[in-house]
Amino acid sequence: MESKHVIVAGPDPHARTEIAQAFRALGYHVIPAENTSLAGEALAAADAEYLVLGLGFPRIDPDALRRAIDPAGSAEPESLDTVERRHIERVLQQTGGNRSRTARLLGISRSTLLSKIRRYGLP
Repeated sequence: MESKHVIVAGPDPHARTEIAQAFRALGYHVIPAENTSLAGEALAAADAEYLVLGLGFPRIDPDALRRAIDPAGSAEPESLDTVERRHIERVLQQTGGNRSRTARLLGISRSTLLSKIRRYGLP
């Protein structure tokens, strides 16, 4: 019998262990991933049948995940403000909150970034 693979990714080690044990009991080969980078590497390398993903990762965007799973299910497009806010928030997270670097990556001035941060109520 060919081994079936499942990637179990989540920030909670206890939950990952419990879920992994359940899949192992069903005969799956479990590939654990404690962070999103490891989960991405596992997805690229493994021929997995399932991905169990804990949504507690700070960089998981549930709306983007929902659209990826069911693109036809998206009722209407998002507003430009919504997309811009989410993108600025992600880049801020990626730069560790460094606003000068964020502005450079976004191709806008620091003062424009600060204005948008205030406008969208970002930290």
